[in-house]
Amino acid sequence: MTPFEMNNQTDVTEFIFLGFSNHPKLQGLFFLVFLIIYLTTLLGNMLILTATRISLALHTPMYYFLSNLSFLDICYTSTTIPVMLVNFFREKKTISYEGCLSQIFFLVTRAGTECVLLAALAYDRLVAICHPLQYPVLMSVKVCVFLVTGSWLCGLVNSVTHTVLAATLTLCGPNQISHFLCDIPLLLKLSCSDTSLNESVLHVASATIGLSPCLFTGVSYILIISAILRIPSAQGRSKAFSTCASHLTVVVVFYGMADFNYDRPREGYSLDMDILVSVFFCVITPMFNPIIYSLRNKEVKGALRKLARKCGFSNEISN
Repeated sequence: MTPFEMNNQTDVTEFIFLGFSNHPKLQGLFFLVFLIIYLTTLLGNMLILTATRISLALHTPMYYFLSNLSFLDICYTSTTIPVMLVNFFREKKTISYEGCLSQIFFLVTRAGTECVLLAALAYDRLVAICHPLQYPVLMSVKVCVFLVTGSWLCGLVNSVTHTVLAATLTLCGPNQISHFLCDIPLLLKLSCSDTSLNESVLHVASATIGLSPCLFTGVSYILIISAILRIPSAQGRSKAFSTCASHLTVVVVFYGMADFNYDRPREGYSLDMDILVSVFFCVITPMFNPIIYSLRNKEVKGALRKLARKCGFSNEISN
């Protein structure tokens, strides 16, 4: 930066979101759609948390990991979607500098923690199918707590690192973000200071917390599918595959959306296409997760039915 530019720089105290700005007449419709998505996400993930808490059949490592994923999605969506909903009624769609850093913190925490948690789930399914006799030892309570704690620590350490580095960026303007939420690559584009350290840390994090768990999950499922195909009976193969089908579906959706969101070429895409892709990764995926768990797992569906009956019974008593 030249001395002239340094003397003329101004502190950025807020950012203006340009997401959905191409359709001013559809703001009311967008608000309704995203409100329904947000409420569905909260309800679905809270039901998963409640079901895994009260149902003894769900007191297993797999559902312990899934309940952490649900809690993660609740925290993340509650940080991003409410701001977006409020902005639909504003002519100037803004977020404070501190609010932007907060969104970055929760976005990076969610992405990093979910990557490692999905790998932990893959390990759980690998042990359950390939080493069933050793499962109680290899997936003991201590091991599960260690895996979940490690997942959260990875996500939090990674997030704190990126957020602190983002806070050190010099922002001279403009303060317009071509999105509906804050993300690190978007903030780097607005910086007038050296971003080489931020970019290097991003590449390291992508390899360690992004690519490594993805490769581990992929190798785990190759071994799992190979083991399932060696089961002699068709009924046995079907039962074994059903125990990991929901997790595999979540893995494909999460990594597929993440890859399309971050690794696709930026040139040649309109603002509307960028927003649509990000909506699927940041908004739709947290809503789909509990739906996939409940539709693909008999245990979860049974626990939710019991929960519904209990609520109905409670209402009858109160009436």
